Amino acid sequence: MPTTARRRTVLAALASAAVATPAMLAARPAPALAADRYGSNTALYADPSLVEGSDYARRYRRQPAFDNDLTTNALYPQVAVVAPHGGGIEVGTSELCLAVAGYHPATLATATDGRGLHDYWMFEGLRGSGNGELHVTSVNCDDPYAESICGGARYAVSLHGCKESDAGVPDGTRAVLVGGLDANLRDLLRQEYARVGITLAGGGGADIDGSHPRNICNRTLIGKGAQLELTTALRNAMFGTNTRADRKNTTLPLFWDFVTATRVAIARRVA
Repeated sequence: MPTTARRRTVLAALASAAVATPAMLAARPAPALAADRYGSNTALYADPSLVEGSDYARRYRRQPAFDNDLTTNALYPQVAVVAPHGGGIEVGTSELCLAVAGYHPATLATATDGRGLHDYWMFEGLRGSGNGELHVTSVNCDDPYAESICGGARYAVSLHGCKESDAGVPDGTRAVLVGGLDANLRDLLRQEYARVGITLAGGGGADIDGSHPRNICNRTLIGKGAQLELTTALRNAMFGTNTRADRKNTTLPLFWDFVTATRVAIARRVA
């Protein structure tokens, strides 16, 4: 299925978003999360005690797009996949981000499923321990690459990890909570997860349902996206060896079932 939209359609969406988005972002105040040490990515990057490449890292990729043909319309990338709390912060989300975007997490080999490649961005904790201190809630994410990639996309999927109790399911339940403001994409994701036997969580409050307009997943051209909160049990079951060095090399069938379901849902939304 196609993963791009015609240029004129995207430019029209951009023009309308330029008017609609500020009002949407002001709709309600951002939640105050006292647990976060840093109020924004900018504040984290400004901390002289942190070293990029040692304490944390950022990875991103944009798909090339150009049009030098006077007779036809070029296609334009339109999907962003992000993991704001990758690495050791919410374990497994970096690997999922790459795979959902169409890149093997170990080799970066590109997907051959015909569903295309997507832009991606991730922020990763690299410490041996204490990565939770690097958590910046998605509402306060102001990394310029993240804002640019999501802001230039029509559709976005943000990958997160949560405890079972946060998702409203019993301990040990392998479940995903599907949130965000894109109701159409939410429905498609739920359909595809149910198809492969992944449990859908129905709980979770406003802190993890991705419903705030300023959540990075919703800062798209159409002002809405999808947020996926995977329980610890679900993420742990996706890897044979659950360490930073080995996760990417030991992905299990459940990992690829989830990735495929997500990519199918995205392709259906884009079509």
